[in-house]
Amino acid sequence: MPDITCSRCQQTRAGFERPPFPGAIGQRVLGEICQTCWGDWLKQQTMLINHYGLNVMDPEARTFLTRNLQGFLFKAGGTEQVDTTQKGTINW
Repeated sequence: MPDITCSRCQQTRAGFERPPFPGAIGQRVLGEICQTCWGDWLKQQTMLINHYGLNVMDPEARTFLTRNLQGFLFKAGGTEQVDTTQKGTINW
């Protein structure tokens, strides 16, 4: 796997041989994000899904996760701070 300088952590680490996510975002991850930061995102994504009880088949939930992915990996837009007072609900 090729080494890249990750735009998130600024470290030179192993990248990906193919995009870990479909579409334009996947291509951007391929060129800019290391495997370590991608793993950090997967942990964050799991936390968001579990905390808010998201149904990943719901288009609104996928949009929510995509927005958070972009904020987490590329610092574009906002990311959701897990608020434990929400008790498994979220207002879109």
